[in-house]
Amino acid sequence: MRFNVMIDDQTYPFDIPQFILDEGEEFFAKLDRDMDRGYQMSRTWVEKPDRLNRCQIVADRILDAISRENNQLGVMMAAYIISRVPDATGVRLSTEGDMLEHELVMGS
Repeated sequence: MRFNVMIDDQTYPFDIPQFILDEGEEFFAKLDRDMDRGYQMSRTWVEKPDRLNRCQIVADRILDAISRENNQLGVMMAAYIISRVPDATGVRLSTEGDMLEHELVMGS
């Protein structure tokens, strides 16, 4: 599955193998457990991140993965988003420093 990450005028396509979606639930559940304790989202503390917040948090990790050229981390984070929001085809990342502005892109 293709998952596009848009940063300004650049698009970074990630190919997500089906086996990662099929076998990654233990890893994805660990991410959820970590976020269950609340999360500092830029300047805002979010006590109980909802599904969108969780995807924004993970999308911010994709931004880090791209900047560090860590494709494996990017693939795993994109797979998390797809597992939680199956209609998501990508994410538009804000470079203004506020992860609450990251937007999911929904496909048809």
